[in-house]
Amino acid sequence: MTIAKMLKKRKDTVDAAIKFAESRKTDKGTLTDEDYETYQKMEKEIEDMSREILRMQRVEDLKNEFEKPINTPIVSKPAINTKEKEISFRARDEYKTAMIGALRSNFRNVSNVLQEGVDADGGYLVPEEYDSRLIDVLEEENIMRVLGTKIVTSGQHKINVAATKPAASWIEEGKPLTFGETTFDQIYLDAFKLHVAIKVTEELLYDNAFGLENYIVTQFGKALSNAEEDAFLNGDGKNKPTGIFAAAGGGTVADTVTKITSDVMINLVYALKRPYRKNARFIMNDKTLVSLRTLKDNNGAYIWQPNYQSGEPDRILGYEVYTSACAPTDAIAFGDYSYYNIGDRGTRSFAELKELFAGNGMVGFVAKERVDGKLVLPEAVQILKIGSVSAAKA
Repeated sequence: MTIAKMLKKRKDTVDAAIKFAESRKTDKGTLTDEDYETYQKMEKEIEDMSREILRMQRVEDLKNEFEKPINTPIVSKPAINTKEKEISFRARDEYKTAMIGALRSNFRNVSNVLQEGVDADGGYLVPEEYDSRLIDVLEEENIMRVLGTKIVTSGQHKINVAATKPAASWIEEGKPLTFGETTFDQIYLDAFKLHVAIKVTEELLYDNAFGLENYIVTQFGKALSNAEEDAFLNGDGKNKPTGIFAAAGGGTVADTVTKITSDVMINLVYALKRPYRKNARFIMNDKTLVSLRTLKDNNGAYIWQPNYQSGEPDRILGYEVYTSACAPTDAIAFGDYSYYNIGDRGTRSFAELKELFAGNGMVGFVAKERVDGKLVLPEAVQILKIGSVSAAKA
């Protein structure tokens, strides 16, 4: 479908949504719950079409760039430009122009010296379009970025946590008041460095310039995602984030068992305090989930309920289940993961390393980021330790 057809389709959908809302108003001037739900679906369809139109326009712009002639004849008298170009500390359009020019010239027109984050030396920061696409890949692949709370930090980030809370007590008439002790702790989100680098042959750059851009961004996103998820789940806090399964700084160990039963899973659910249960989910390894699929409750019903709607997670005892290959096979987590804070420090950097592999006829690319993650309330996530995973009926 062309951009023009998409624009017309979006306009028709907007008109239909407005007409629907006006025609469905009650005597009070409002919509019924059913009509409002239908109207929300129409709004979602409009948002999806707007996002697709923007994507198609970006692709069209890239195609137009590649269709431009490499050499343009000089038709006017050369003149000296005395106006000094304004320096930008965050490269956006400059980066895209330089990147396209570098690809088309087989990287012959870029600076020979590259330094991270220094525009003058060729180390351009990732522009907003590239950075957004990396984030898209991370959120699709990394369950902790979906469930956790993401924070963008510019320095060491302090999170205040109430360590102890005041308690009320009964007193007799005329007796003196008793004062409890309330203390506060601070948790710090730092910034640990994570990077991914690849080498590409000069022939590939020359022959397949357009497809290479998407390949590099996608592969970098997946590599960063895998490393992040492993750290968010299992990291020990040494030069990496602290994971929810970490022995120190992770969730609270609710119980240790030798085998999984339906009663054990029920006890795990109720080991989590009621306020956290309304947003709670399970996180486990796929191999662990296999042992849970045959378990039944006391009424003979399976505690695992598959979800037949695309994109929706399965459930155990009514709670959503997220699986990860990085999750340990000897533990299950259950809790509210919004209390796991992920701190992204600044912007990811993207650089091209030409001299390092020049002798081999290759060019290197490297992406770097700084990130930290911590569980700010250990009681918000309960951990079930398993000695040996095996299925058994309650």
